[in-house]
Amino acid sequence: MRILLDNCVAADLAPHIRGHEVSTAIDMGWAGLGDKFLLDAMAGRFDVLVTVDRSIPFQQGIAGRQLSVIVLRAKSNRVGDLARLVPELLRTLKSIVPGEVYGVGD
Repeated sequence: MRILLDNCVAADLAPHIRGHEVSTAIDMGWAGLGDKFLLDAMAGRFDVLVTVDRSIPFQQGIAGRQLSVIVLRAKSNRVGDLARLVPELLRTLKSIVPGEVYGVGD
């Protein structure tokens, strides 16, 4: 699965997500893009956006897009807090459906 880590997710989380192709918005040169433009840029390139931004599902239309969004809900966006969610993230990735938003964590 092709996964994009949002700007607000620690890039150091990428190696923890084994078995998937993981890039960051910064790697892609998309660090300055707003949420809508980031989702548009992802089209056809990525299957999933992983973010800690809980407002994306409410502010952006995800339904009808050919990608999914997974919102990590942790104490902070530091890699130590996010890495604890990786097992649940990996389980969620097995059953995602394009156009849906999933929450992982607290």
